[in-house]
Amino acid sequence: MESNQILFYGGGFNCFSNMSSYAVEIDGIIFMTSEHAYQYAKFDELHIKEEIRNARSGYDAKMLSIKYAEQRLSDWDEIKLGIMERILRAKLTQHPHILKKLLETGDKDIIEASKDDEFWGWGSNHDGYNNHG
Repeated sequence: MESNQILFYGGGFNCFSNMSSYAVEIDGIIFMTSEHAYQYAKFDELHIKEEIRNARSGYDAKMLSIKYAEQRLSDWDEIKLGIMERILRAKLTQHPHILKKLLETGDKDIIEASKDDEFWGWGSNHDGYNNHG
């Protein structure tokens, strides 16, 4: 890690992770984690949405989303960045501690240091898109 980087897939900035245990309220619905809210947004079918919302962990919510992948919104790839931004903005406004941590980063690069995800993180070669960072 370089001194101008903040890694949040481990380390002192885990509160930035969607799996971190900070509830978020979106449209009057409370989700256990921002991961729950993100996976919930992928679907129209109420029984799938509720199963995801009630999942015991962010990981379980993600696994349910994978299970139902064929029923995901047809335009998901076009709208997912906007959905994620909305969820993360809600998380920041609802949790002053996380906003404080964000402000502490200053002008450093914020990186989701996931080796398995080149879209949301930096991927195995550290050259991914890092959209979550």
